[in-house]
Amino acid sequence: MVTRADYFKLHFLVFLWGFSGILGKLVSIPAYEMVFYRSLLSAVGMALVIVALRQGFSVTRRQLVNLMLIGGIVGVHWVAFFESARVSNVSVSLVGFATNSLWTAILDPLFQKRPIKKFELILGCIVILGLYIIFSFDFHYPLGLTLGVAAGFTSALFASFNSRLVKTVPAFTITFYEMAGAFLTLAVFLPVYKWMLAENASLNLVPTGMDWIYMIILAGVCSVYAYTAAVELMKKISVFLIQLTLNLEPVYGIIMAVIIFGSEEKMGLNFYVGTLTILSAVLVYPYLKKKYSKQITLHP
Repeated sequence: MVTRADYFKLHFLVFLWGFSGILGKLVSIPAYEMVFYRSLLSAVGMALVIVALRQGFSVTRRQLVNLMLIGGIVGVHWVAFFESARVSNVSVSLVGFATNSLWTAILDPLFQKRPIKKFELILGCIVILGLYIIFSFDFHYPLGLTLGVAAGFTSALFASFNSRLVKTVPAFTITFYEMAGAFLTLAVFLPVYKWMLAENASLNLVPTGMDWIYMIILAGVCSVYAYTAAVELMKKISVFLIQLTLNLEPVYGIIMAVIIFGSEEKMGLNFYVGTLTILSAVLVYPYLKKKYSKQITLHP
């Protein structure tokens, strides 16, 4: 049974993920190298937590393969999200990422072998509208928009996969192997990245002291804790509601940016109108889900 504490925890996790955007902006090395280190630190941190709590690493061979592949998707998601903001701007990145609700409304029913719910598609579109209102959508950054959409798609993809795995594999174990999978995927493609995408065909694998601090916080708080808690919540809360609520990440991120950077961050009427639009979609979802469930019960 979903409790009020579960919903509060979900929003706290989204708050942390919004903070990760600020931390990622502060790291000086490129997005690919940053995610490379973040995934490594996350895997090591998760392993230490499992050992300290005397949890298990045991999984079947098939589960291991699945977890590592999903970890690769997580790595792609992180790189796409942070790189999107760097090649364009935060507005374009977040508008693209906002498509995660729409992707979830399509992908999750396919994986769960159930009909696509029309109201989920509608709510996903409402969220996109809300973010469109908040941010000045700019079509001059096709690469940034494409990467943002890729981040939204991969977010929906690994969340849908995890919602099935969490039924048979502990959340800590899932997080460890997926963080390891993200690191290994990025490590394997490091030469390709250097050759084809890195600036001046060279890697920047020497973070500053502050970079290490930011990445340790990213790994420990925004990855190890937040990711594990999110996987655990999937046992109670639907993937779509998690993805829908995740769209509040930019809202929380802007609020934190105002607190941290002060007058450098300005919010106009569009912000409040867009925020209310997003909140309306998030708040109405439980009511529509309950109503839909009753209809299924009454009309099998």
